[in-house]
Amino acid sequence: MPNDSNITVTLEVANGAMMVENGSGVKIVRKSPDDDQSSSQPQRPPSAGSLMNGSSASASAAAAESKGMPPRSLTPPSAPDDDVFPAPPANPELEASGGDPSRALIEATFGVPRSASLSRIVPQSASPPRTAEPPPSASRDVSPPPHPHPPPDRSPQGPGPGPGRRARGRRRSGKLRRQGHARGTTKLTKSTSAPGLRKLLACSDEASRAALFDSSSQVESWSRVGLSSHGYQHRRSLSPKTTSSWSSILGLEVARPAPSRLDYGYDRYDPFRSLLEVDGVTSADRSELLGEVDPREGGGGGRRGGGGGGGGGPGGGSGGGGGDSDIGAVRRRSRRASMPTHIAQAMHRSRPNQKEVMDRNATRYLPKILRDTYAQRQTRRPSLLGEARLASIDLRLRLQRPESLPYYHDIRGSILILDLSGFTALGERLRAELGPRDGAAEFASRVNDTLSTMVRQVHRHWGDVLMFAGDALICLFEEKDYGEVMLDVEGNPLNVDQKTRRRVRDCCLSVLGQIAVEKDLTIHGGAAHGMIRCFFLGTPSKNPGTCAFVVSGHPLKQTGKLLNKAGRGEVYIDGEAQPLTEKEGVVFMQQSCEEVTDRSIQESQDKVMPRDNALLSDPDVSIDAVGGFDVNAHAMAYLGTLAARRCDQGSQNAMSMLLNELRPVAIVFVGLHDLDDIDPRDSALLRLMNEAFTTLSRITHACNGAVRDMLFDDKGCVFISVFGAHSHEVNPCFDATVSAMRMESALKDLKLKRFSLGVSFGECFCGEVGPPLRSDYVVMGPEVNLAARLMGKAPNRGTLVSKRIFTHSKGFIHFQKSEEIQVKGKDGFFHAYIPQTRIERQSLEITEPQQPFVIMPSRQNAMDSLMQVKERAKERHPTIAFVSGGPFLGKSRLINEVAGRAAADGFRILKSFRTSLDSFTSFFPLRQIVSEAMIMCATNEREDVDNEIAAANYLVNQNIFNKTDRVNVGSIVPTVADAQLLSLLSGLNPKARTRSIVDSLMKILKLLQPLIIILEGDGDIDPSSWSLLAELMQRAGVECPKIMLIVSSRDSPTITSAASNLRRNAIQVKLTPFEKHETEQYLRVLLGKQNESTTIDQRLLDVVHDRANGCPLFIECVVRWAIAKDMIEFVESSNKMSLKMLDERSDDVTAAIPRELSNILLAPFNKLSPPLWDVLKIASCIGYSFDADVYSTLNTVLDFMPKIRELSSKYDCFDQTGSHFRWKQQAVYEAVKSLLMVNQRQKIHRMIVRAFEQSKNDYSDVGDIKGGDICRLLGRHCALAEDWSGAFKQYMRAGHRAKAMFNFNEASKMYEEAIDFQAKMSNQPPLRSRMIPTINLGTCMRELARYKEAEAVLSQCLTEAQSEFSDIALDEELYVRALTALAALYQAQSKYDAARKLFERAVPIARNIQESRSSLWLAENIAGYAETLRKSGDLPQAERHHREALEIRTCAVEEKSCTELELAVSYTQLGCTLAGMRQYKEAYERHHQALTLRYRYLDFSHGLVSESLNYCAESLCALGRAGEGIPLALHAVEIRKLIFGTSHPAYAHALSVLASCYHAVGRYFDACDCLEKCLEICEVAFQKNHANIIPNLMNYGNVLRSTGDLVKARIVYQRAITIHQLNFKKGQQARQLEKCKAEVDDLTEKIEELECSAKGLLNDTPEDLARKVADADVESQGTPVVVFTDIGRDVDDELALVILSSLKRKHILNPIAVITTLSPQRDRAHLARGSMDAMGMPDVPVGIGSCGGLADGAEPEVYGADYSRSSPCIFESGMELTCRALESVPPKSAVLLCIASLTDVASLIREHQDLFTSKVKEVVLMGGVVSTELGDSLIPDSAYNNNCDISSARFLYKRCQELGVPTATLSRWAAYGCPIPPKLLDELANTEHMVATNIRSVSKLTIDKLWNKVILHPSDPRREKLPERCDVNWFCRTFMSKREISKEWTSSVWTLVEKLNMYDPLAVLLCVPAYRLAHFDCKSKIVNGVSHIVVGTSDRDTGVKNRVSLYNEYASLFLYAFQESLHKNIG
Repeated sequence: MPNDSNITVTLEVANGAMMVENGSGVKIVRKSPDDDQSSSQPQRPPSAGSLMNGSSASASAAAAESKGMPPRSLTPPSAPDDDVFPAPPANPELEASGGDPSRALIEATFGVPRSASLSRIVPQSASPPRTAEPPPSASRDVSPPPHPHPPPDRSPQGPGPGPGRRARGRRRSGKLRRQGHARGTTKLTKSTSAPGLRKLLACSDEASRAALFDSSSQVESWSRVGLSSHGYQHRRSLSPKTTSSWSSILGLEVARPAPSRLDYGYDRYDPFRSLLEVDGVTSADRSELLGEVDPREGGGGGRRGGGGGGGGGPGGGSGGGGGDSDIGAVRRRSRRASMPTHIAQAMHRSRPNQKEVMDRNATRYLPKILRDTYAQRQTRRPSLLGEARLASIDLRLRLQRPESLPYYHDIRGSILILDLSGFTALGERLRAELGPRDGAAEFASRVNDTLSTMVRQVHRHWGDVLMFAGDALICLFEEKDYGEVMLDVEGNPLNVDQKTRRRVRDCCLSVLGQIAVEKDLTIHGGAAHGMIRCFFLGTPSKNPGTCAFVVSGHPLKQTGKLLNKAGRGEVYIDGEAQPLTEKEGVVFMQQSCEEVTDRSIQESQDKVMPRDNALLSDPDVSIDAVGGFDVNAHAMAYLGTLAARRCDQGSQNAMSMLLNELRPVAIVFVGLHDLDDIDPRDSALLRLMNEAFTTLSRITHACNGAVRDMLFDDKGCVFISVFGAHSHEVNPCFDATVSAMRMESALKDLKLKRFSLGVSFGECFCGEVGPPLRSDYVVMGPEVNLAARLMGKAPNRGTLVSKRIFTHSKGFIHFQKSEEIQVKGKDGFFHAYIPQTRIERQSLEITEPQQPFVIMPSRQNAMDSLMQVKERAKERHPTIAFVSGGPFLGKSRLINEVAGRAAADGFRILKSFRTSLDSFTSFFPLRQIVSEAMIMCATNEREDVDNEIAAANYLVNQNIFNKTDRVNVGSIVPTVADAQLLSLLSGLNPKARTRSIVDSLMKILKLLQPLIIILEGDGDIDPSSWSLLAELMQRAGVECPKIMLIVSSRDSPTITSAASNLRRNAIQVKLTPFEKHETEQYLRVLLGKQNESTTIDQRLLDVVHDRANGCPLFIECVVRWAIAKDMIEFVESSNKMSLKMLDERSDDVTAAIPRELSNILLAPFNKLSPPLWDVLKIASCIGYSFDADVYSTLNTVLDFMPKIRELSSKYDCFDQTGSHFRWKQQAVYEAVKSLLMVNQRQKIHRMIVRAFEQSKNDYSDVGDIKGGDICRLLGRHCALAEDWSGAFKQYMRAGHRAKAMFNFNEASKMYEEAIDFQAKMSNQPPLRSRMIPTINLGTCMRELARYKEAEAVLSQCLTEAQSEFSDIALDEELYVRALTALAALYQAQSKYDAARKLFERAVPIARNIQESRSSLWLAENIAGYAETLRKSGDLPQAERHHREALEIRTCAVEEKSCTELELAVSYTQLGCTLAGMRQYKEAYERHHQALTLRYRYLDFSHGLVSESLNYCAESLCALGRAGEGIPLALHAVEIRKLIFGTSHPAYAHALSVLASCYHAVGRYFDACDCLEKCLEICEVAFQKNHANIIPNLMNYGNVLRSTGDLVKARIVYQRAITIHQLNFKKGQQARQLEKCKAEVDDLTEKIEELECSAKGLLNDTPEDLARKVADADVESQGTPVVVFTDIGRDVDDELALVILSSLKRKHILNPIAVITTLSPQRDRAHLARGSMDAMGMPDVPVGIGSCGGLADGAEPEVYGADYSRSSPCIFESGMELTCRALESVPPKSAVLLCIASLTDVASLIREHQDLFTSKVKEVVLMGGVVSTELGDSLIPDSAYNNNCDISSARFLYKRCQELGVPTATLSRWAAYGCPIPPKLLDELANTEHMVATNIRSVSKLTIDKLWNKVILHPSDPRREKLPERCDVNWFCRTFMSKREISKEWTSSVWTLVEKLNMYDPLAVLLCVPAYRLAHFDCKSKIVNGVSHIVVGTSDRDTGVKNRVSLYNEYASLFLYAFQESLHKNIG
């Protein structure tokens, strides 16, 4: 390597001369002819080699150096292949790019503009293909035209990692040099170093550079930095980061060599280089210009360290280091300081800090609303604010931009459309008067002046020109206050709305006044005000033309109507009867001339300001303080194609084409009529609109067109594109017509029902119009109008084109003449034309871009079978089909064809793909299917759901899913799992788990039917998925009958025994390779020669069939390859398709087709760069499919995923679904994989493992959803790299993660793999490492109920540990783990003796090794032992050990080494033990201690809370307090139902406890129902005859005995005895067995007695038991109350029952019966029963009353509740219950509480008057009476309860007064006097009581329903007896402080509510004399000597003494009731 003092630069120039520059000067030398000859010889292609081979022959390297050949360049990994030798621009001399970051540096370096000299090095003349070798005779003397300023050489030189690479580089450079000569270029032959490069670069003036060259010389070209008349090309190979830095600083293009024709890069490129070679760049150059580390200064590892690198330099630096040394830093600083000033300044200016900002010249093409939306703070100006404040502003600016598209928002304002008329006549007149050129120029000037005037007036009045719609302006006047003062005619200030309308009016007058002076042009227009919808469409990017800003809404429609109404010189404004005229405009301008002149709005309107109102209102956010605002570069996407080309300073040719001129263009109008009335809330329609725009834009650009506009106008939603406006096309008519045809087809594919297209061609004005503040490039003229009118006349979903279009395109397209039409602007009728099809040209090509689906004879049966399955599913017969066949036989094509036909028949398609790797993951084949199913269900209601997490949240919110369903679905789709809930699934039987998952899946699948589920793949399906599919199909016949399942695989699927039912009635479809005649048929299809008269040459058929082996995919590949090589021809003379003879000397033409199909399959990838080839190979090692998130770690080292995306987008290698990638063709995947040898694959896998190890992410964290997948896949890579230790480690991590997620199936597989890889380790692992996976495997098998396998594994583990113990010191802790794991297994199998023995061995050892008395590990072992003792019946020992475990945990809590929740475990276990010992009081205390802790720390819905609730209820029941236990048991049932589902043993246990409580309170049949459900679950969840079933059987037998079913009870007890004998040995659980036997004996005796008696075995019925009503004890239980309620109508009835429960607990009131009235009274009875059970009143009977006086068929709604339940104990006759209840009380002691219709009480008086008068002490009524001061008696008023049955109400009041029974009436005024705030309901709901939470949710719904009733007319039957006085005014007075709101209020009124009136709870308080005296001021009326009281007579006299005191009273009673029922405040 030359040093700084010895530098030589050798440049070849014309005539064989060479320019040599060294330290002493510059001189010209001549080359010898021999050099020419030697360098012009063709180079042999390099030999094949290994992917990893980085060596090269030293002899070759020496030979290369001897010839002076520079090191060859490797391909930079970041440069795409398309950039290599690209086509030159049309005018390279004028290619100057404004804003180019390299321009300043180039100008500073060379002293000339970049546009004058710099481009790419491709000559204009045609070059041979890059992959071809140059011919030997290629000339070296091809000279390009002289360059005016030949630049100096700037070729840098870089270090090579080693001599091997240097040698390869030199050989490569020789080849490139020879190729360069063939292309007319000359190459640099020797490197230069930094000082010489600096010297050349410093020649910034022309004279200095000219001195370096002979004036007669002509530079042919330059290598590395090659400069010619065609520009330059910089060749360099660096890492992606370095290449990007170099090219961005110097503005240079990066190129690289292309591989040869069949070179796939696998034999010469090393993908594992940390730093690529730098060809022609020395380390010093690189350090100086890029700031990188010189190898002599500490290694070549990068700019900031790391990475390692090449060998040390001559200075002695080490080669392996990677960091920045201090010496290196000093040297770099010194070199930077010595850099020429102009270069340093240019480099500083070229930093791309402004790439995120739009150029100010381009912003004029955007409306102000877009500029402001994309406002971005300027960074080039200093700011007065601090960094934190600026960061906040930047964040808010980002938030105001649309995050994703499509997007919309609404604004208020006015739309103004001003249409310019008369320009057509003006243009014709000016051309006639001034000639074509001058006339066009004058016309352009006039049009521009007129439109500019209009734009200025709009902006002066604070308007915004949204778009130039041809000859019209569409303007927006946003409803904003700009601070101006405007007054009306009376001098009053205007509001914002009025100001906006005034500005619009003034603007219209100004424009009319200005245009009035223009004789040839006039305007007309319209304006309307209202809500305007703003749509942001397209795809977010910075590329112009990819987005659109569109406005719509009522103002736009109204403006269009007014525009059509307006005449010339008129503007209509909505709301004004008369139009504004030009005359009025002239007067206005005269009056306001001075005012307008004085305004300085122009500057303000031109500034960019954010749209964030809060930000604008901040006094700190001023332009001066912030530093100003720019427009973010993402706004570039909204620039139209033409405007973007106009503002592109680097495209001079485009500039010349976009001058203002008249030119022929074709225009396409597309009317999207489906979108005319788009509602953005319809997300599907909004997405359709966005997709239509992107599709039409893409088609336009593909057909050489430009997108002009997408807008809403008087024609609706219109898309406009133009052809020929931005380039001189040969035939824009043809392009426009083809574009229209494609658009029509695409819109049909998008399922648009209404659209039409119009196409016209002619001369139009094209150019930029408007002032600098707002301008645009427009196309206007009569042909534009004609295209729009043809669109309007076109048939629906059709196209009409003009005659000119037809004339210019008829040679290429078939047309059909339309009927005669007439359009505005055309005289008479004329024909238009309808494009049909393109005229086919004779060419040989495959007729379809993809493999077509062709029904061959061998495929016909398969298709028929699958279609039969589809028809069966359609007829509600679910069926499964298995499709099998070898690879590449068309299984996917067949299935896709069936799916397509099914989709057309209304089926939904759910599809997934699996590989052999996925068989380890449970439910993996169903993961994608379930995700898509959830998204489909959610998107039926909402369109913004695009992922499974959002879908799951939505389904839960909509009550389609509950939390249990989310847990179940989370087993399949881990991303939606809830970790807290997953922790509760331990112990779930696999069968029960599968059943529970299917329960959840059915909820969504049945919503999607008819449905096809497709499981594709080449791997096996895991056993869990087979079980789930079997359960799914078994239940589908009833729950989801319209379902079809297709499973495809290469071989016949291996179905597990658990899923054997799938084989029944399954359809088997097997595909085989094509027969030869089928190959011939397929060939005809591919070649487009299906006519039988054309024959296929036998040799062609034979070779294709032989190469393809009958595989359709390979047939297509072979034919495509042969056609591309021009090897197939059509011989017209013989009418035959045959192979062409390529070489006449060859006898066998078929030999030209490769036998190795990989060559054909990979031919399309020949031109891939080596880095892309490397990525392809790595992807083939990863697998057929992979997750981008999982392999994102490879991005740092290999830039992996960006290159994968590049391969996917540019080369169509992969399919992408979300973050998941899959090879597009499996054949290509196999072909790429076949290129790699075994050792290469191992190296790749090692590299992947190393990349993951170097990553800082801890993927073993179970909180990471994909962590387990990463560990599993990384374990596979370790295994394939033969890193057995790493594989063991990763599979162990994957197993731990799966186990933590309770996915025991997957966990067991992971542990099995770990054990296998452990056995392959060369070194014997220690005992601990061997035992841990084995113990974990056994634990998982136990959880899966694989008891025999688990026992074998754990027993062997224990045996091995014991044998090791004799030789080495035993790991005692591990030994204890082995013992306790096997003991837990025995316990699960009810082998309590064996479990006990193992625990007895383990616990002493655990005590010895854990000296601390706070060891949780020790407590767990002792507690496990105690549980075994408890279950085996040794309760005293169990109690002792549980107390010991509790003591240890208590110490741990005191030492703060564990949480109090650990104590709850011991409390619970000890409580259960004590309950078994019948120490129920302490058992309850322990369980309540656990419940209190869990209340404190856990969510109420947590499974552990339900456990404590259950045990507390059970203990209370045993203590004789079952009534208190029922609320706890009910909540436990609901929680477990929510969490575990209805098939889990935990749910069964809760039902069992509830049954015990019901049984204890005499609700036998309710108990029976619960126990039957419980036993049904246990039979499935547990293995047959499991011991856990015994307690439930005993409970069931006891309940059956109580119901009188003695025979069935005996059978149940006998089965319990049998199960006990199977599970326990003699003496175990003896008390349980004795009790069962005693019950059997007793029942047998009773049965025999009854059989002998006359009664026989007659069972009691629910009605018999219900008739038993206990006598009431007034002294101990309180005043007896009979309640008549219409519960379910509103929540105050239920709240009355809540207060009643409080007073019952306090023994103040004793409810003896509750009667539900008002239809549907049965549903109300169910709600009352459930509510009272939940509130602790299960012993209060409920009866069904009357319909409440409603007409037949009228059934007011009853709100729902989860606790509402039917019960056999509900009285069918409420009247009978009332009588029995009154009979049970002492005389004159009962109170009748009537808080509903009075029908039932009136009936009681009529039918049982004596009973009524003798027993009833008082009747308390919620209602109202006419004033107590009127008349001699009380008369009911029109209160709701009275009004339901007014005759009964009058009868009741009359008879009570006549019979002398006192009444107490609480009127609505009393409720108004003490309303409750809504926050009280929130406080009650915080108790988590099911009744409280339901009341809170129903209250909101009820208040909204009441509002919807009061707004109805009084005669409307939907008011449901609501009094006429209850109108809107009443509602507002009653519930909110506002006097009145509009009846048109459509949203919920709950947010306006400030008070709620609770009538019925006050009525309950009125029943208590103490409360009556303390809180109510009663009015009394004496009738017949009896006092009747009334509380509340008017709004002034509410009857409430102190509303605060009363509120506190009943609020405390509410809270007391809920807390007491949940035992939240009991010590």
